[in-house]
Amino acid sequence: MLTVHITLLLAVPSNLTVAGMGTYGRPAMLWGLVLLGWWVLWRLEGGVPPAGRGIGPARIAVLLLVLVILMSFAHALLRGQPADQISPAISALMRTASWCGVFLVAMDGLIDSDDVVRLVRRLVVLTGIVAALGLAQFATHRTFLAWAEGIPGMAFGTDDVASRGVFARAVGTATHPLEFGAVVVGMLPLAIAAAMGNGFRSGRRMRIGWWLPAGIAVLVALVSVSRSAIIGLVVAILASMPGMAPRARRILAILGVLAVAVVAVAVPGMATTVITLFTGAEDDPSTRSRAAALSRVPEFLSASPLLGAGFGTFLPRYYIFDDQWVLTLVELGIAGAAALAAVFLASGWSAVLAARRLDPAAAAVARASAASVLTLAVLYAFFDALGFPMSAGLLFLVAGLCAALYRMSTRSKTSVQSSEVNVNRNHLMGDLEQRRRPAPDPHGME
Repeated sequence: MLTVHITLLLAVPSNLTVAGMGTYGRPAMLWGLVLLGWWVLWRLEGGVPPAGRGIGPARIAVLLLVLVILMSFAHALLRGQPADQISPAISALMRTASWCGVFLVAMDGLIDSDDVVRLVRRLVVLTGIVAALGLAQFATHRTFLAWAEGIPGMAFGTDDVASRGVFARAVGTATHPLEFGAVVVGMLPLAIAAAMGNGFRSGRRMRIGWWLPAGIAVLVALVSVSRSAIIGLVVAILASMPGMAPRARRILAILGVLAVAVVAVAVPGMATTVITLFTGAEDDPSTRSRAAALSRVPEFLSASPLLGAGFGTFLPRYYIFDDQWVLTLVELGIAGAAALAAVFLASGWSAVLAARRLDPAAAAVARASAASVLTLAVLYAFFDALGFPMSAGLLFLVAGLCAALYRMSTRSKTSVQSSEVNVNRNHLMGDLEQRRRPAPDPHGME
């Protein structure tokens, strides 16, 4: 079920929707609602996760975020809203329900570390395919998505490639180049972990094949002509290094330098363009817009500082922040921004704790998941990430993976403690039995 979700999320163009349903008709969102209904039926029938009904940090954080979203929605409607803001608010609730379905099924449905490893391997392969599509778009200035226009019963959005200067900005199957860059770079730590761990399995064939998704993702980030993708790339690589062996760190650093050199030589003018993106940031319109947005936050937040304007009600006609953290503060108030931060912190911390207790393959996935969460947290400061299907869906999928790994590590710790108790009990019973035996007769013969 989760494999179907990541396939719909990554392989199906985000602009493809069921005809007549608008934003409600994205296949990945509809499948997330199916996952939520499946999880609810499972719990109503008495389903219990393999490790029992433990409450992990990520579960609590997501629950708090959902509660804040619901309270903010109710508060916004009680205040009264323009007619054109009610539908986006309801759509935001549906998206939230879909995200929760993915999170809950990932958290409670993955039984053991083998399940997690298999799912992450599929996620890495799909990310590599989408990154390869982006690389082809950059090279040819074509989207290669025209096939989606002829699917019966489906509506397809625009089919064009944006550009910055003379370079095409790859979009993959996403709705925007920023979202595409965030998805590829955000999943890079998982791809690096799969490459370093030979697909998380010792002795697997095609060892070099597991480097392809990571290598293509790095190349796409370098040619994305995007500041956020470059920054995310640096964060992803640095976040992936803790826990690696020194030799693995050296290999990763050397490969990174080689990738930069290849792009600088193979794509004339790319190095100058990327340097200009950072040195001329003060004169860039998007940078000035983001800086001006911060000065207007108190104005937009003054009506309801605690719960904000309402999730999904702050339309682009008011202002475009290009910063999910600021937008969350405006739409969900201080409570919502704190709840979203708690989702990132709880997910990352759950993965870090799990990495200390699980087997090597699962520990590698846990460390990579924590690095992905950190990378996404940084990238959320560069665009309205929760308004885009792929970047939001992958956040809650990775958060669910972190929660599942934490649950498995808790079960493992409990099993170890139970074994120690049983051993101690056996020693104690042996001592008592020894004491109960009658002393031998010194005279001997009876």
